[in-house]
Formats: sequence, C-alpha cells, structure tokens
Amino acid sequence: MLTEKRQEKILELVETKGSVTVQELTEYFQASESTIRRDLNVLDKKGTLVKVFGGALKNDSRLTTREEKVSLRMELHREEKLRIGRYAASLVEPEDFIYLDAGTTTGAMIPCLTERSASFVTNAVSHALLLAESGFRVILIGGELKSSTEAIVGNEAFVTLQKYHFTKGFFGTNGVSLQAGFTTPDINEAMIKECAMRHTQKAYVLCDHSKFHQTTPVCFGEFTSARVLTDRMPDESFQGLDNLIIV
Repeated sequence: MLTEKRQEKILELVETKGSVTVQELTEYFQASESTIRRDLNVLDKKGTLVKVFGGALKNDSRLTTREEKVSLRMELHREEKLRIGRYAASLVEPEDFIYLDAGTTTGAMIPCLTERSASFVTNAVSHALLLAESGFRVILIGGELKSSTEAIVGNEAFVTLQKYHFTKGFFGTNGVSLQAGFTTPDINEAMIKECAMRHTQKAYVLCDHSKFHQTTPVCFGEFTSARVLTDRMPDESFQGLDNLIIV
C-alpha cells in the first residue's frame, strides 16, 4: 500500500476508534513497527493526530472560541437535548437543593420536572422564570447579565454561590475532552460553573454528542469531576468510563 493511502487509512481508524496502538496498526496493514511509527510521526507533525507511547490518539485540540446566542443554540440537536433533559429531570429527588446552570440542555430539564419539594438555584434568567411559572421554589443569583448566554456572572454571583451547598448540580458545557475536561469560552462563566460544581455533592454535565472532542478556552472541571449525560457513545476512547451515562 502506498504511504499516503496508508496514512489516510490510519487517520480514518483513529477518527472512528478515538485511539489506536502500534500493534493494532502493524497487524491491520501487515507492516513493520518502524513503518507505522514513521507514519505516526508524520501525522503527528501535521497535527492530524496525537502520537503517544505505543500508539496514537484522535486530535482533541479543536479549539473553538466562538459562542452562539441562546436563540440559535436552542434549535441545534433539539431531540437529543430533550432526551437528556428528560433523564436529568428524573434524577431530582424529594427535598433536593439543586443548582441549575445556564444553557439550552439544562433548560430542557424544566418541562420534565415533577418533584415539587425540590428547590432550585440558578444563574439563568430564563430558567428562573420558567421554574417560577411552574410553581417551583427558585433563587436567581445576582450579578452581571451576559446577554449572549442569558447567564448571571461576575464577582457578586461568585460570592453568593460560595454560601450554598447543593445536593445535585446540572451543568452545561461548550466542550468535552478527556484531556481538557469541561470547557467554556468565557472565563467569567467558567468561574461560576467551577464554584457551583465545587459546592455540589453530585454534579452532572449535560451535553449532546456534538460537544465531545471540542475544546474552548477555559476549563471549569476535569472530565472525572462530574457524571456526563449524553445521547450516544462519542467513540471507543470513552468506552468503559464509569461517569459517562448514555440516555
């Protein structure tokens, strides 16, 4: 097989599986280890995969800085968000004290909530209105309103959150990566998410499959710091992880 064709196939395998070993590739292509390692070195230098000891990983460095407005994001992967939101709502138990983060997937929980004894704290104006209209006890934290995400951020919000201790927290994210963790484009939002997560007994990150292998500038939690609710298995690199829940 020509070198270029073999390297193209290696990229296809890495994209599908998330990771491959040198041994797997030598058997697949009936090629020597030195040949496969040369291919991986070339592809690593091009930035199309990440070479590691004994193999290679999917390039997980797709850095995104753009943040769409809520009105646009609401229509993206709508069915998946509704399914995730429905499952997340079923996790709310009697007398729970819940933190509900801003976001379209966390917002999908609200129509499905049935546990009336639960109380909610949120930094999302739209979430607070919907919860109140549905008859739930809700606390909207104060601070600066960020128009693009309709989230309350800033020092006042940060200080307020430090006073609370939540039984459960449900968080949105812009990116999910095994290496980079949970990320968001804005440092002020990241501070609020990180603070609320630290004050939560059981943290859940709600995200559809499109958020995986995406990285935005600011991390607010390691991948292992929360249970992840999503609509399908992203790829083989996430299989067997105890904190990944497919709904």
